[in-house]
Amino acid sequence: MSGTQDSPEQPDRTPVVRYDLHPAEPVETDVTSDTVTVRRAPRYGRFILLGVIVGAIVALILTFAFTGQPVEGELVQFDKGQVFGFLLLVCGTIGAALGAVVALLIDRSSARRARSVAVEHESTHRVDE
Repeated sequence: MSGTQDSPEQPDRTPVVRYDLHPAEPVETDVTSDTVTVRRAPRYGRFILLGVIVGAIVALILTFAFTGQPVEGELVQFDKGQVFGFLLLVCGTIGAALGAVVALLIDRSSARRARSVAVEHESTHRVDE
């Protein structure tokens, strides 16, 4: 689980012997108690993808916002597709970076609301005689 962190306390191990449906095969269950920190964490990929989408929308708006009239003495002219491609590279990258920063800020604020809970983990295995 990505949002949990184990505490440095030593776990309590209590071996319990239980028998399965087959009486010839004894199994042992180890019960481990531990304290972990639980918190909510944002999904970074979704924030970055949302930033890229917002950047693409901004690039589309900027592409059609200007008339594109050539300036006197200008030799290079770009069509709307080329302008959109250039702006998409720049705005998409900036949007992805801003989405990652927003996710980091939300992650920092959710770390303040973390809480500790006690958990028990059971692992069952066959006993070799």
